[in-house]
Amino acid sequence: MPSKILVAYGSTNGSTARIAETVAEVLCKEGMSAEALPAGSVTSVEPYDAVVVGGGLYAGRWHKDARRFVRRHRHALTGLPLWFFSSGPLDASASERDIPPVPAVKRAMDRLDVTEHVTFGGCLEEGAKGFIARKIVSAGKGGDFRDFEQIEGWAACIGKILKAEAEAEAEAEAGKG
Repeated sequence: MPSKILVAYGSTNGSTARIAETVAEVLCKEGMSAEALPAGSVTSVEPYDAVVVGGGLYAGRWHKDARRFVRRHRHALTGLPLWFFSSGPLDASASERDIPPVPAVKRAMDRLDVTEHVTFGGCLEEGAKGFIARKIVSAGKGGDFRDFEQIEGWAACIGKILKAEAEAEAEAEAGKG
């Protein structure tokens, strides 16, 4: 079983950070060692056996820290079990249907052979950083649209996949002996 899983995230107002923390918590409950860290603070992915990368969506682009993380660590990420998530729609659409990744995320997924991408609803509330974010909130279009049941279910699926891969690897090793 993967001994250590990184959940790296790019977040401006904390919404994506909370999603990443939830993913790490679920993976820990599944019996794995997982930690959520800001993508900009990660200097190496070498200590990790699997990686989840998440980024908030801003004007149709993934958070700059998530983009930079993937670009900076692209060689080390190749061959690792890898998942992406985005957060952002300020409505219930992410809970109602599958929202495809934005084009730059799709290109990164293809280059790195990402297992899966999912888009979760976003959260933008009073006190948000940034002029545009404050305008959205003041116009009454903010709110919390994260579906933590959906997030927890997705994280549990990652855990099941990693456990199954580890069991298959252990059986293969046992067959060699």
